[in-house]
Amino acid sequence: MTTGEDAEKQPPHGTTLDDYTDRYSAALRGMTPSEIRALFSVANRPEVVSLAGGMPYVEALPLQSIAALVSEVVSAQGSVALQYGSGQGLPELREQICEVMDLEGIAASADDIVVTTGSQQALDMVSRVFLDPGDVVLAEGPSYVGALGTFQAAQAEVVHVAMDHDGLIPSELKATLERLRRDGRRAKFLYTVPNFHNPAGVTLTESRRDEVMALAEAYDLLVVEDNPYGLLGFEASPGRALRSRSQSRVIYLGSFSKTFAAGLRVGWVLAPHAVRDKLTMVSEAQVLSPSNLTQKVVSEYLLKYPWREQIKVFRDVYQERRDAMLHALELHMPAGITWTRPTGGFYIWLTLPEGWDAKAMVPRALAHKVAYVPGIGFYADGDGVRQMRLSYCYPPPERIAEGIRRLAGVIGEESELRETFGPMLGSGSAANRTSGRSRSRGTETPDPGTV
Repeated sequence: MTTGEDAEKQPPHGTTLDDYTDRYSAALRGMTPSEIRALFSVANRPEVVSLAGGMPYVEALPLQSIAALVSEVVSAQGSVALQYGSGQGLPELREQICEVMDLEGIAASADDIVVTTGSQQALDMVSRVFLDPGDVVLAEGPSYVGALGTFQAAQAEVVHVAMDHDGLIPSELKATLERLRRDGRRAKFLYTVPNFHNPAGVTLTESRRDEVMALAEAYDLLVVEDNPYGLLGFEASPGRALRSRSQSRVIYLGSFSKTFAAGLRVGWVLAPHAVRDKLTMVSEAQVLSPSNLTQKVVSEYLLKYPWREQIKVFRDVYQERRDAMLHALELHMPAGITWTRPTGGFYIWLTLPEGWDAKAMVPRALAHKVAYVPGIGFYADGDGVRQMRLSYCYPPPERIAEGIRRLAGVIGEESELRETFGPMLGSGSAANRTSGRSRSRGTETPDPGTV
């Protein structure tokens, strides 16, 4: 109850920018806006080449056929498709999801799958089941911004584990687990994107997957494997998922957003049976049930359409665009700039010289009509200042080439400013001049923690 004295301390209603500040939850007050969402209003203008958003290229789908499929679902199965459904999801779709996961070596039961509204809901469900305020979550550094936001909302502490061009570094994971043990703390789980990482674009090697799972066993560590890009590899068949190595130790998140249609918002979580029950309860509390309509559309698509061939179409599209971006980077980028070379997925992770600030360069990039996501948004600890994520999934190759040409111009201007005003820009400028003497083309393996 507010006393008269308390009331005197409160500003009059309507005199602040946000009259509801004192009512918000502690969890919300700890959240920060997404770096990506903040860019969208400008980056989506037609004159801007957006290398920022990770939007799948849905135009590669046979849209007329999909329209007919949706119409057929409503006309033939509307009494089910337009009705409430099970909190766990349609049984027939869960059986089909098992077939999809089998491509990556996962043997699963449909009983242990919960269908979700995209894998983002699955992340939130896992967080609600396992995390209390102050709990520790381990995550690669950098890590998917949507996951960081979810862990932030749960008031968890994210501890990053360094990566290199072969993915998560097992020795760094072990060192982190040992440090937590010495401090009397325990990580609730490790969150990882092992295939074609968002944002780094790297893939965890097979030998490292074995090492990570061995550490999970040794330290009684739960692993949350997020795998939206696993079927979108350009150069080899999908690797064996971490879940294929352990059914009791790994919770697996999947999605049809990248391999079919993001707008349908259909994903899933595969979990040990006891955890499955808890996830279903959380899902029912959030949404009652996932959409029967979109589940039916996905199910009919998997049943009647050659979806494996469609995935190959997507792979070919994304490989062509990745190649266009890599070629443009080789052609236009000045000395001292490095980048990853993804073998699948949507993203390239670019690193600027020491002392540079990718976020500070965003306004100039937008003035040059090109957009990217600064790397700091992919860390919970303020790291990633000199990194940026470049997405090649949506623009056509010629627009990608133009976007990289514009970005190189921005980087060139920054370099000139630093050469001219180096002493005024701080100690980083000397390092920049030193790094610029050797021409770097993104082919070397970076030091741990630089991707």
